[in-house]
Amino acid sequence: MHEDPAEELELTAPLVPFFVMAKGRVLPRESEYEHTAMISAQASAAATVRTLAPEARVVMNLLADGYLSVAEVAAHTQLPLGIVRILLAQMAEDGLIHVRGPVPHAERHDPALLTAVLHGLERIRTGA
Repeated sequence: MHEDPAEELELTAPLVPFFVMAKGRVLPRESEYEHTAMISAQASAAATVRTLAPEARVVMNLLADGYLSVAEVAAHTQLPLGIVRILLAQMAEDGLIHVRGPVPHAERHDPALLTAVLHGLERIRTGA
């Protein structure tokens, strides 16, 4: 019983484009962008858009209007988050995009200090 080679190719074919899009690369450790990291196009990158791979061109067109998060880029391109991160890492390395990390959560402040400030403001308001 000889299996049909076309059937085997059909099972793996959907995975090949992702490998090609990533150019066989893995995500560099320094480029493990969080899904909330903000991405914007570099102003100097507009001239090189025509020479980019189709996926990178789509990302650049999405970023033409401003900032998008890594998760939004993945949603708009309908690509897996891992592939988008690899693509963005390559684009950042090529100087096409700027990646800004997510805004850190606010630090917890001392409740006693906040209470003292509130009381001080109340005294100013009442003239006491």
